[in-house]
Amino acid sequence: MSETKSDLLRLLEERGYVHQTTDAAGLDALAARQIVPGYIGFDATAPSLHIGSLVQIMMLRRLQQTGHKPIVVMGGGTTRIGDPTGRDESRKMLTDEAIADNIAGIRTAFDRLLVFGDGPTDAVMVNNHDWLGELGYIELLQEVGTHFTVNRMLTFDSVRLRLDREQPMTFLEFNYMILQGYDFRHLSKEMGVRLQMGGSDQWGNIVNGVELGRRMDGAELFGLTTPLLTTADGGKMGKTAAGAVWLNEEQLPAWDFWQYWRNVDDRDVGRFLRLFTDLPLDEIARLENLQGAEINAAKVVLANEVTALVRGEEAARSAESTASATFAGGAGEDLPTLVLDAGTNWASALTAFGFTASNGEAKRKIAEGAVKIDGEPVTDPAAPARAGRISLGKKKHGVLR
Repeated sequence: MSETKSDLLRLLEERGYVHQTTDAAGLDALAARQIVPGYIGFDATAPSLHIGSLVQIMMLRRLQQTGHKPIVVMGGGTTRIGDPTGRDESRKMLTDEAIADNIAGIRTAFDRLLVFGDGPTDAVMVNNHDWLGELGYIELLQEVGTHFTVNRMLTFDSVRLRLDREQPMTFLEFNYMILQGYDFRHLSKEMGVRLQMGGSDQWGNIVNGVELGRRMDGAELFGLTTPLLTTADGGKMGKTAAGAVWLNEEQLPAWDFWQYWRNVDDRDVGRFLRLFTDLPLDEIARLENLQGAEINAAKVVLANEVTALVRGEEAARSAESTASATFAGGAGEDLPTLVLDAGTNWASALTAFGFTASNGEAKRKIAEGAVKIDGEPVTDPAAPARAGRISLGKKKHGVLR
């Protein structure tokens, strides 16, 4: 694409958000001349999103920062079906009450990162069950179904990969892409939405919506996806041996959230600063070029900035203070704590903490001399654990009581 005209495309490209666009020049021209309402959909399968969704939330933040209108679409309707993308099995069905509770929990992360209100560029949250729940089955088949061919639907990765693995795919799940396409068409008609964004795995679903809006209404709609987000070592973003890195405090304490960012691979620091913070690009360039042990200072900045955005300034200050106390040999108030049961041994204590994925791994770490209690090496995995400050290597710390 020639030089960008809009602040939106320039910012997204400079910070590394852009993987594919349906019509980059057309979207750039539109964003240069008017406010563009754009949306991303989030299914409500848990009471919190994890950091695998943070890049999408930050895209909505960038949309608002450049003078456009972010629409958060909660999948109250599509959650009842389940997106088959990247999945080998059907999603567990949730009750209406569980979905409503999950949406309420998820909302808290958006409230920190977006400005909601009634203004032209204020964010809005909507629930796709409000319109999908009103659709009649025959109406859907007649009006929407005729614009989708089974031949093409079978070519999408979400379907093809499941079939290639000979994993069952229900007819319910097969309909997911039709309903997601209909979401875009509905939002275009009712709210003037012109742009849908998402991860690269959503490209096929987004293109479906762009084409459906054109065929049914003659609407000019646009799609944009982010690159597949993996860590430098090839791992999936947001997954650790101890589980998902959740955005909400109720699912993951601020200390553990801060520590995730403090411990990222050196090679990821610059990329993550661009994607997940508002720091100026020249400051990010300085930080990512630090060498040797100095790169740790950049990781602390990353951890502080992301934690402040997602959890608040106080959570970031407290987590950094605890880290300083921990690495200086103090206890640190915010360290995760485990209350020992009578007879708990060292191996099971490490696993209960989430420091290791299994007792077998715990035994190996103890044999390597990587586990310490109050600075002294733990040598016998079967020995009863005692109270004190426990550590695994340089990065995992906790308190046993």
